Amino acid sequence: MAEYVVGDIQGCFEALERLLDSVGFNPKNDQLIAVGDLIGRGPQALETIDYLYSLGDSFKTVLGNHDLHFLAVYSGIRKLKTKDKFDALLASPNIDKYIYWLRHKPLALALDEHTLISHAGLYPQWSIKQALALSQEVSDSLQSKDWQKILKKMYGDQPNRWDETLSGSSRWRFIVNAFTRMRYMLAPDKLEFNCKDSPDLAPNTLYPWFNIENVNLSSQDSVVFGHWATLAGQTHHPQFIALDTGYVWQQELTMWQRQNGKKYSVSYQD
Repeated sequence: MAEYVVGDIQGCFEALERLLDSVGFNPKNDQLIAVGDLIGRGPQALETIDYLYSLGDSFKTVLGNHDLHFLAVYSGIRKLKTKDKFDALLASPNIDKYIYWLRHKPLALALDEHTLISHAGLYPQWSIKQALALSQEVSDSLQSKDWQKILKKMYGDQPNRWDETLSGSSRWRFIVNAFTRMRYMLAPDKLEFNCKDSPDLAPNTLYPWFNIENVNLSSQDSVVFGHWATLAGQTHHPQFIALDTGYVWQQELTMWQRQNGKKYSVSYQD
């Protein structure tokens, strides 16, 4: 069995089909895992979710910021924007089934004890074990009867430092932000949300999260993530595997095979 981890699909189903065909993906034997942002901005949100849902146990994913935004739009917490391209999906007769399915996806998952997948990465002050536990806290909330009320609390940039004593909406918001919005740090423990540039263009006061030493990680540990298209898949750290290569921005869709460590990509097509 081959395990493939794919970067941000963002509703670009045609590209996903080409990428999976290029490696001979077979859901009867292989596993597809996504780093989140299954939909959002791309033209084929419905086709993407239809297909991924149909894979059953052959597919796993974490939630990205666009996926959470979709849940908020469905719930009336945020207004649908033209650029979201959620219209056909929201109109699907299967929408309630898909919403339930998404709500039961985590913010982080482990391929094994040394390999973590999350949309934006691993907050430098957390271990893999701690990240999984915090992800479960959010999952418990998203799967509760009050999930729509809870979603309202995820918007905002504060707090931007982790404190184990955080509680309620502040704790929930920080965990969501760290897993789905993180790129740069202003300090070893302080998130910065405004800059989306590549590291060579960013102010020298900002540090990519993966450049901050994480004393909780061993040399055997790896973090696989998406979210940051301007990295173009490059972290210059073998432990940190970036898979968002910006297909929705007319670049590439990229997938990493766990067994051989190779990346496979398809380029943008009109």
